[in-house]
Amino acid sequence: QPQDHPSSPSTTYTAVTCTLLVVCSGMSSSKRKLEEKDATPADFLKHLKEPVGRTRSAVRAADYLETTLKLLKRKLQLYGKGGFNITDLLDRQQKEMIFKETGCYYQIRSIKCEEDSNYRTITGECNNRKHSHFGASNHAFARWLPAEYEDGVSVPRGVSEGKLYNGFPLPLVRKVSNEITRTANSNITHDRELSLVFMHWGQWVNHDMDLAPFSSAGVNQELHCETDCAFKSPCFPIKFPPDDPRMQRSNSCMPFIQSASVCNPRIFIREQINAVSSFLDASMVYGSEQSVAKSIRNQTNQLGLMAVNQNFTDAGLELLPFENKTKSVCVFTNKSMNIPCFKAGDIRVAENLGLSALHTVFLREHNRLVTELRKLNPHWDGEKLYQETRKIIGAMTQIITYRDYLPLLLAEEIRKWIPLYSGYNETVDPAVANVFSLAFRFGHTSVQPFVSRLDDNFQPLGSLSHVPLHLTFCASWRIMMEGGIDPLIRGMMVDHAKLMKQSQLLVEELQDHLFEQTAVIGLDLAALNLQRGRDHGLPGYNAWRRFCGLSQPQNVGELSEVLGNSKLAKKLIDLYGTPDNIDLWIGAITEPFVPQGRVGPLLACIIGTQFRNLRDGDRFWWEKPGVFTLQQLHALRKISLSKVICDNTRIKKIPRDMFKVSIYPENFVDCHEINTLNLSSWKA
Repeated sequence: QPQDHPSSPSTTYTAVTCTLLVVCSGMSSSKRKLEEKDATPADFLKHLKEPVGRTRSAVRAADYLETTLKLLKRKLQLYGKGGFNITDLLDRQQKEMIFKETGCYYQIRSIKCEEDSNYRTITGECNNRKHSHFGASNHAFARWLPAEYEDGVSVPRGVSEGKLYNGFPLPLVRKVSNEITRTANSNITHDRELSLVFMHWGQWVNHDMDLAPFSSAGVNQELHCETDCAFKSPCFPIKFPPDDPRMQRSNSCMPFIQSASVCNPRIFIREQINAVSSFLDASMVYGSEQSVAKSIRNQTNQLGLMAVNQNFTDAGLELLPFENKTKSVCVFTNKSMNIPCFKAGDIRVAENLGLSALHTVFLREHNRLVTELRKLNPHWDGEKLYQETRKIIGAMTQIITYRDYLPLLLAEEIRKWIPLYSGYNETVDPAVANVFSLAFRFGHTSVQPFVSRLDDNFQPLGSLSHVPLHLTFCASWRIMMEGGIDPLIRGMMVDHAKLMKQSQLLVEELQDHLFEQTAVIGLDLAALNLQRGRDHGLPGYNAWRRFCGLSQPQNVGELSEVLGNSKLAKKLIDLYGTPDNIDLWIGAITEPFVPQGRVGPLLACIIGTQFRNLRDGDRFWWEKPGVFTLQQLHALRKISLSKVICDNTRIKKIPRDMFKVSIYPENFVDCHEINTLNLSSWKA
């Protein structure tokens, strides 16, 4: 090998070639198979965040790239002393060669977009004709502020014990969770105005916009994130503070796997991949890549229908199909039933029962609309029926979110962040921001600790009516064996959302028992959120306050003023030392609500900015002239979530506004009193 300086072209070229040969020939993805024993809480989480299809290839390519650069740096360090940035030593040709050989080339290749397509692509590609990847699946989240990593490149802040940030060490995330978020299941306040449907719609929409899958097992290594407390990417375990009531042994940790990175054309700073399309395009119903979209369509006929369950119905109504996995993780929630997880456009479909119910409703709505449109247009083929229906359901998602959901969330702040629509703007990047993917987890604070199911008269469904939340995660068997989706939806309509209060942030079902189906210790959702923020390189609380044009408190007094709570401000400063270090998620959810809203000023800014970008940067936005005809627009304005529920369940009485708390029977009306979507303007 040439013994010259690391920056010499011959050394670098030789090193690049050898390293690529080593990496690309030695890579194998090892995946722990679920054995006959019980699934752990981490297994459930892994299933919900598993990269599939093109995402798996994209994640693997990023792994190859990262490994190549690490090996290359190590190899070149043998030739010389001193620190150097590996990418500075590579010329354009070498970078291209690495990108090509590792499989990262898809990030920079140009796509030829169809000139006259009336429909969105499944991936979101070509929505923007100038920047074909804007908002597309399997690309990086947008960065509104530069990433902050411990080493400036990829190591999460807080990994090195004792390292100071702004003069103070970062606290363990589990300690923050224990001291700030812990709320007993019995000690919660109900939201007097909003129903549990409001909480579920937030998650429904969120699953349309972003999914940060877990990193694949990395290169030639088995993952042991459960057994070791050391940071060995992609394992970033959550350590227990010494006084933690749930620590099982002195060196035990809660497993945590880093989010998968994406091939970064700038090559050296870690960026996380968004596996789904950013647009509000109902991708949770249809998928964000071709292979998924195809696999959930009815392949037995060419009528544009979605596939349905072949083994079970819901008293004659359609249910979601099962994933065809021999050892589906959902089986472990009740082995005697042997019911696998559902399959839908989004892998998280079976995460909780309310989410599965919404997935089921929109599957039925698709098939109902296809059937109606076929009567109107017998000459349309299956593809036309599928695409027109997908377009309508995408519009429904947008309308319900912007007309009904966001005004309740942002209240008086809505026009500040989301002014009235003035048309498509091709310069706006609609990609979901990395910070939004964390900020929108504010909804975890409105989750109730129990799932209730009600009969036709809105009375408790016997012994099945009140199930602890942690026993409903990934429990698809409960829909098959315990009355279908109607009892769940009735419960969601009359149950109140939990009110987020500074002293009642997260119910213990989520803080101590997440995915706990067996005796294995459950996960802590608050700690996961905080660790995820660090994993994603998100700057601290004050950096985001500055981004949003808000004040940046510097001490206990100023933070007390922002939070309107001196006791909480002191607790946070005791933990973090300075407001600058406070993790975004905990800082944002502890702010008092904007008037009449359900989030504080910082969340209003982040959420409002994101939803404005999603709308203004979407060439297929439902109100954009030419997307729908004037008659179709008129018809779409009458749609409501209430009518979608009426049309696709056996529920006969319903509240006009599903997001508001309703008392039965006073606030309920007959389904036939609710406006219907008139499809006559779709007759061709």
